[in-house]
Amino acid sequence: MTDMTEGGPVRAPDPEKNLLETTPRKGQGTRRGGGDPATRGRTTIADGVVEKIAGLAARDVLGVHAMGSGLSRTFGAVRDRVPGGSKSVTRGVKAEVGELQTALDLEIVVDYGVSIADVARAVRENVIAAVERMTGLEVVEVNIAVSDVKLPEEEEEEPETRLQ
Repeated sequence: MTDMTEGGPVRAPDPEKNLLETTPRKGQGTRRGGGDPATRGRTTIADGVVEKIAGLAARDVLGVHAMGSGLSRTFGAVRDRVPGGSKSVTRGVKAEVGELQTALDLEIVVDYGVSIADVARAVRENVIAAVERMTGLEVVEVNIAVSDVKLPEEEEEEPETRLQ
């Protein structure tokens, strides 16, 4: 597209061109920083971040009663009752995170009457989908250990509190 002005035809600026390419600054002959800005630098993801994502995704699966071993659940129940304490979403989850891949170990308690194989398959699918979507890491394996079965008549393993 051209405009006619007193000095003759003037080319309108092309909106698709980068201003750095068309108007170099004083003392600047070339463009700084090559490549796409999204590729400059590194992103690292802590093990704990992947553990939280995996823990929440595993708990969403029907048939998962709890995460972790009996001892860790007992200590967690005590910690949850302390004022200011928060529920640990990473209980029963261990992640090893590399630059491009991650591997996960989960320890779960399933409800009585559900198919353990179906629950494990659903947990794997849900965890892999959540971790890969949120982190961009490739999940190479999700190992699941079923440490207990929650029977309907069993009471919760949370200790009684003396304060009301």
